[in-house]
Amino acid sequence: MSEHDTFREEIGEEGLADPRETGRPHRPHPSAKEYIRIGMILAVLTSLEVWTSYSGLPHGLMITFLWVMSAIKFSLVALWFMHLRFDDPRYSRFFMLGLVGACVLYLLVLLSFRVFAR
Repeated sequence: MSEHDTFREEIGEEGLADPRETGRPHRPHPSAKEYIRIGMILAVLTSLEVWTSYSGLPHGLMITFLWVMSAIKFSLVALWFMHLRFDDPRYSRFFMLGLVGACVLYLLVLLSFRVFAR
């Protein structure tokens, strides 16, 4: 059996599905300009996080702000730089489910240490 025959067995006789035939709309990937724009948004969010950590806000408010900004940054990185926005929507849901799970776990830990009660 040759390599070609082995490959044909793995993908089937009909071959790989053409994205245009799956019924999902094709989304073009962003240009370099959009990646720079997303990078600038991430830089601004990072600077806001640093400012928030040194601002002297009450702990509960500071942690809430940092938590929200980190969730936004996670979403931007996962959806744009990992190209999940352009893939099957199930991948995006999988990563967002992980984000929600991590947030719930983090919130439970913070509540058990009574961080918001200070």
